[in-house]
Amino acid sequence: MTLSRRRFLAISAAMAATPALARPHTWSGFALGAEVSVSLQTPEDPAPLIAAIRRELASIEAAFSLYDPDSEITRLNTTGYLELSPAWQSLLPAIDRLHSITESLFDPTVQPLWEALAKGHDPAPARALIGWHRTRQDGARLVLDKGQKLTLNGIAQGYATDRIRALLANAGLTQSLINIGEFAALGGPYRLGLSDPGHGHLGHVTLENAAVATSSPAATPLGPGGHILHVSARPRWSTVSVVADSATLADGLSTALTLAPLEQARDLARMPGIHSVRLVSAEGDLTTL
Repeated sequence: MTLSRRRFLAISAAMAATPALARPHTWSGFALGAEVSVSLQTPEDPAPLIAAIRRELASIEAAFSLYDPDSEITRLNTTGYLELSPAWQSLLPAIDRLHSITESLFDPTVQPLWEALAKGHDPAPARALIGWHRTRQDGARLVLDKGQKLTLNGIAQGYATDRIRALLANAGLTQSLINIGEFAALGGPYRLGLSDPGHGHLGHVTLENAAVATSSPAATPLGPGGHILHVSARPRWSTVSVVADSATLADGLSTALTLAPLEQARDLARMPGIHSVRLVSAEGDLTTL
């Protein structure tokens, strides 16, 4: 697969066992700014499931895609407020939790800083706007502080991955590998390769009824530290890969942990729902927690 942006997991082995009468099918597409794919096994015609996957991804993009000028997040960033759709209402608690448990290392209000760096502008005014704690929910409305903008690129793909996994599970599937920017497995085991943009292949992750997300700040050059941004912290790790029950949690945590010192990463790796954390140093050394 193409190693693009912050995606450095590659499938190195397919399904371990094929259930009787089930046939393997793979659908590939593009969503939330990344190539996506779903490998599934079913004895039925996969066309209805693929159509359902497309509809689900379209609804998620309509909520969270910065690439869509008509999306809900684009409207929020333009107006400073948004009447919350069900997708936003289901994702916001995860954002609140990640901001809290990472001691604000996970902060989706960095979009103005991203824009300033991308345009070569002075980043200081944009840094002054950062702070998830400055947003507020007023009933079913999310309100940003003056000048703030959000990016959910550090969590929306994980959320979409979980949504597609739930869709397939509800349809009765027991073997599927979902890649919507992050990976999630129904059944398994699936063997995935771990790679770093500077150091290449570093090992494998075995995934079974779990999810994995990988973040590499240097995957997209932006300013001195890459594309994972914070008001004050700078990347400490070249790549972070998190295996967890939830792709949403793995996605947000892998993003935040690129900025975390080792002891904080150790503490977060002990959280319920986290299976493992892999940290790759700038020198290419791999630490597994």
